[in-house]
Amino acid sequence: MTDRTLAMFPLGMVLFPHTPLAARIFEERYLKMLGMLLDEQPAEFGVVLIERGHEVGGGEKRFARGAVARLERVLPQEGVISVLARGGARFEVEEWLDDAPYPRARVRMLADLEWNDALTPLSSEAERIVRRVLARAGEYGDTRWEPNIELAEEPLARAWQIAAIAPLGPIDQLALLGATSMGGLLREVIDLTLAAEELLAVRGVDEEPFE
Repeated sequence: MTDRTLAMFPLGMVLFPHTPLAARIFEERYLKMLGMLLDEQPAEFGVVLIERGHEVGGGEKRFARGAVARLERVLPQEGVISVLARGGARFEVEEWLDDAPYPRARVRMLADLEWNDALTPLSSEAERIVRRVLARAGEYGDTRWEPNIELAEEPLARAWQIAAIAPLGPIDQLALLGATSMGGLLREVIDLTLAAEELLAVRGVDEEPFE
């Protein structure tokens, strides 16, 4: 595990390894960041969850755990730039640096989780539960992911993507991002998703019409 300095993009969501990120950039500070990144190879920045506040121009409070995003595509549009990136290695923020001209932080990179083929049944069970509950959650409103979304074939990437599409709140997602083992990640995905399913069941009962 090593330290590095990253340009940072605080967002109202958690980015997971091996998971796509689509974002629209219009703030001046992030346009400057994007211009800097395009001069670098690889073009990478850090993504952390905003804890409180969402002010244009700064002022938000940020969580310290995040993931590196690598730019894959940049599409200029009228008044905004759309970017597509993909989540990579995880990190913990050691120190926030001056936000001018854009947010930056010194971060400590976290060890990558390792895959073991003995985890295949657990991964399959986690995926089955997540897809089921994701379909149920879709009955009550918009969800970010479709229950039949296609996932990676490579098992480690697939496991992270299962965690990413689970219909959970950002604090639960942040806990998953801090997993210290792949088995622990998959078990926590199952536990948190089943808990979310119970809440959906209660909501369904509450919304039953009176006879």
